[in-house]
Amino acid sequence: MTAFDNIKKISKSKGLSLQEVAKKAGLSRNLIYQYNGKTEPTMETLRKISKVLDVKPEKLLTSNSKPTSQKLDVMTIDKALDPITSFNGKPVTDHDKKVMKDLLVSYLKNKE
Repeated sequence: MTAFDNIKKISKSKGLSLQEVAKKAGLSRNLIYQYNGKTEPTMETLRKISKVLDVKPEKLLTSNSKPTSQKLDVMTIDKALDPITSFNGKPVTDHDKKVMKDLLVSYLKNKE
């Protein structure tokens, strides 16, 4: 399923049309329809839509769906941290990686 399919499905389950979701999110009336195979939503747009639908932005994405800006999402952070095994000759544990991930996610969420 694409981001469009997920947005459509969740909107329907909440009793909202895509046009209503767009309006409540402060987006142009037909913007969401552009995500039906034409383009992918930006992370900012996903945040706005997810707020209206009361879901996490990640819920709107699929494995083959990526926002067009701020591509450093949680999955990418995990992939970036995964190959790190040591720093200054000391091992990097899974706990260390979780702490680094939490710090990065917190920083990225709050920098806007």
